[in-house]
Amino acid sequence: MHIAIAGNIGAGKTTLTRLLSKHFKWEAHYEDVETNPYLNSFYEDMQRWSFNLQIYFLNSRFRQVVEIRNNGKTVIQDRTIYEDAYIFAPNLHEMGLMPSRDFDNYQSLFELMSTFIQPPDLLIYLRSSVPNLVKQIQSRGRDYENSIRLDYLKSLNDRYEEWIGGYTKGKLLIIDVDNLDFLDNPEDLGMIIEKINGEINGLF
Repeated sequence: MHIAIAGNIGAGKTTLTRLLSKHFKWEAHYEDVETNPYLNSFYEDMQRWSFNLQIYFLNSRFRQVVEIRNNGKTVIQDRTIYEDAYIFAPNLHEMGLMPSRDFDNYQSLFELMSTFIQPPDLLIYLRSSVPNLVKQIQSRGRDYENSIRLDYLKSLNDRYEEWIGGYTKGKLLIIDVDNLDFLDNPEDLGMIIEKINGEINGLF
C-alpha cells in the first residue's frame, strides 16, 4: 500500500511522515532536500535554477514511486510527483521564473512518466494558512528557506487548493493543521491516526 502526504512548504509533511511511519511501522520515503544539489542555488536565483531543480525532483520522485510499487511493502511518502507537476513547475512558469520552452519540455517529460506510475492508495493533504507556514518555516531554521517570498508561498497555497479541489486519482484525507500540534500533542496525533485508520479500513 502506498500512502502519500501532500502540502505546501512548512505544512509539516516530513514530521508527520516520520510519526506515522513509527506508529504504523510503515517504510518512510522522504523528500530529497539534504542532498539536493540545486536547492540552495534555486532560492538564491530562482529564474536561473528553476528548470534544473524541477527536473531533479521529477527524477527523484519517479524513482521513488517505481521503488514503492516494486518493493511490496506499505510505504508512506513525503510529497508526491503530482505536486511537482501540477503546483511547483506551473507556479514557476506563471511567475516568469521558468521559460515556456523549459516548462513545455518539463510537462512533456512528466506526461510520459505518468503513464508508468500509479497514484497513491491514500493521499493525505495538510491544509495550512500562509501565516502558519511562515511560522513553521522560521521555527525549523533551514538557511536556504530564509529567502522564500510570501507571494511565492501564497501562490503555491492557491494552487494546492485548486489541485486538491479537483483531485480524483484516489482516496483523499484533508487535515487542517493550523490549530494542530501533532509533534508535541499526542491527542492531535491520535486524532490524525484515527482518521487514517478509517480511510485505510475503507481500502479493503
